[in-house]
Amino acid sequence: VQLQASGGGSVQTGSSLRLSCAASGRTFSTYAMGWFRQAPGKERELVAAISSGERTLYGDFVKGRFTISRDNVKKMVYLQLNSLKPEDTAVYYCTAGWRATMNPTDFGSWGQGTLVTVSS
Repeated sequence: VQLQASGGGSVQTGSSLRLSCAASGRTFSTYAMGWFRQAPGKERELVAAISSGERTLYGDFVKGRFTISRDNVKKMVYLQLNSLKPEDTAVYYCTAGWRATMNPTDFGSWGQGTLVTVSS
């Protein structure tokens, strides 16, 4: 599956953004989808994942601020980012795999990333 992420940008603290990920391939609905992020000098970490059955998993730092969703008809995955903080600044990657887990090695396909910058 090929993935194309979009929607990043530069915003101020407290703002919202909606990231989108367009996927190709006939079996999109069978994939677990995820969003990871990586800030400079830090490891890649899970932001949110959603299984083929639409169970969701979030990183501990999310604390109810972000929401992942998917549209299997449009082959899209979304990440709604609310109450953004400067520490949310990172490149956000869309990914597809067979299981919705916190481990990036469980995801085999990665998009190119979209940059989110949050200023104070």
